[in-house]
Amino acid sequence: MSADVERWWPSPLLPRRDGRQVSLFFTVAVLSFLASLCAIGALAADRAAEGWKDQLLGSATVVVRASGLETPDAAAARAAEALAGVRGVTQARALGKAKADALIARFVGPDPLPAEVPVPRLVAVDLDSKSPATPAALTAALRGAGVDASVEDHGPWTSQIMRASALARAVAVGLLAMIASAAGAVIAFASRQGLAARRDLVELLHLAGATDAFIAGMFQVRFARMSAQAGIVGAAGAVLCGALLHRFGAGQSLAAILPVAWTDLAAPLPWPFLAALIAAVTARLTVQAVLEQTP
Repeated sequence: MSADVERWWPSPLLPRRDGRQVSLFFTVAVLSFLASLCAIGALAADRAAEGWKDQLLGSATVVVRASGLETPDAAAARAAEALAGVRGVTQARALGKAKADALIARFVGPDPLPAEVPVPRLVAVDLDSKSPATPAALTAALRGAGVDASVEDHGPWTSQIMRASALARAVAVGLLAMIASAAGAVIAFASRQGLAARRDLVELLHLAGATDAFIAGMFQVRFARMSAQAGIVGAAGAVLCGALLHRFGAGQSLAAILPVAWTDLAAPLPWPFLAALIAAVTARLTVQAVLEQTP
């Protein structure tokens, strides 16, 4: 006796080869793709924000101005020597004139400045990650060495980055909620249309003793299975896009803003199950509500 799987699967109230089913499948697949892509982007953006925060908290910049007969390079070297002895500083290095000119060129243009123009020098300070030196300690060391310099505090930048990261997470959660709501609305509309299209069969099932819960369960199984399949297709598309960005986007500006890691590609995995759950709950509640209102 051959096993017939179809005998153990609920018979569909909608025809298996229905043009409306194809449109619904495509819509859910697109929504799944967008939701999965949003999840990947949210993880990458959060990683980028954490990386920028660590860089800012782990470093400081000192602007050194030469005074008297001292050259700017000599003043920067004295500042680096003074800062290297501060507790919580792992390294302090003076940057040359070319680096300062490159930073100023953003504002004055590519033409070199006259030699007599006093261009400040920069000192890059690497801080201890466990107990970093405070801006006040760095300023005190510079004053003790008699160096005219100012410490650029990265605290405001760090706060802005963390606020932007929190906003990005909130936007991602909001987008996922909107996409899930859109998927539920699509399933609800499809359930109503399917119920209207098979009204004769529903009445026949009622005459045969089928309850509203039984009929709603048939819709539930049908749309949950379809949504799970569409969710797999959409999630696979998002994973492919993320893999391409990780593989070929190295060094590009977008990859710097959204550094997608291989582990981020696991973010879409729960979406097919979530899509099936949304479809099952929405279809059952919609069908039951319509059947209860029908005399």
